[in-house]
Amino acid sequence: MLKIGLTGGIGCGKSTVAELFAAKGIPILDADVIARELVEPNQPAFEAIKQHFGAAILKDGCLDRVRLREIVFFDPEEKRWLETLLHPLVYSEINRRLAILSAPYCILVVPLLLETGRRHLVDRLLVVDCPEDLQRQRVELRDGLSQPEIEKIMSSQLSRSERLAAADDVLENIGDKVSLSDQVEQLHQFYLALSRH
Repeated sequence: MLKIGLTGGIGCGKSTVAELFAAKGIPILDADVIARELVEPNQPAFEAIKQHFGAAILKDGCLDRVRLREIVFFDPEEKRWLETLLHPLVYSEINRRLAILSAPYCILVVPLLLETGRRHLVDRLLVVDCPEDLQRQRVELRDGLSQPEIEKIMSSQLSRSERLAAADDVLENIGDKVSLSDQVEQLHQFYLALSRH
C-alpha cells in the first residue's frame, strides 16, 4: 500500500485536506488524533504523564491538555520528556493500524514528520502550503493565540522553504475549499495510478 505523508506548517490546512481525502474513502491515520487517544485515562501514557507532572495536570480526572501545552510550550526539557514518551507510542500505533489496512493508498497526517526525522515512514511527502501571513491569520482566528505564541510555534517548525524543498507534492491552500477540493481530486487520481504500479 502506498503511504502518503501529509504535513505542513500550523494553520496551513492539513485537517481540511485530510477530510477531503477521507471523503473519497481513503484511510487517514492522524498522529495528533492518535496522540490524544494515547493520553486518555487508563492508557499507559496517561499514567506516565500524571506521575511526571502531578495532579495539577488533571481536570475532572482527565488530562488538562491546555495546561500541559502551556507547560511544555515554555519548558524545552519538559517538551523533550513528553515527546520522548509519546513519539514511540504514536509511531508504534500508526504501524499497528497500517498493518491491518487494505486500500490502494493511505494518508499519514504527521505535522512534525520532517522535524522528527521520520520521512522514511512514507513513500511520498505531500506538503500543504500557504503564505506565512495567511498561516498567522488562520491560527489567530482558529485558536485565539497571540502573535508571539504563534511566532514561537512557527519557529519550532521547519521553515516553509525547507518543507517545500522536501515535498514530492504540494497543495496550495490559498483559495477557497472548491479549489482545494479540485487539487485533492487530481492528487487522488495520481495516487491511485501510482498505487497500481
